[in-house]
Amino acid sequence: MSELKSVLAELIKFRDERSWGQFHTPENLTKSIIIEASELLENFQWGPDIDDLSNIKDEVADVFSYLLLLCDRLDIDIIEETKRKIKVNCDKYPIEKAYGISKKYNKL
Repeated sequence: MSELKSVLAELIKFRDERSWGQFHTPENLTKSIIIEASELLENFQWGPDIDDLSNIKDEVADVFSYLLLLCDRLDIDIIEETKRKIKVNCDKYPIEKAYGISKKYNKL
């Protein structure tokens, strides 16, 4: 079993032992991803310094956990979709146009 599938299995076990699956609709999981991402961003609210790496790790894990549960609920292969998106971005941001430039693809 891959590491990703193992983590997902642990998350599902945790969820199911508490009968929380009923609350894990795609909408609620998506809201939870945004909420946890905002809590991650809060670590940098007043500047770029990393004052609490432990909290950052917790929030990263929360975002990742909800994302894995959302992908499971919607039957999305996160690895395959990420690979597909990298290919799309390679076309949108060719090296010769995007190298060292942070503009959006339609502004290159």
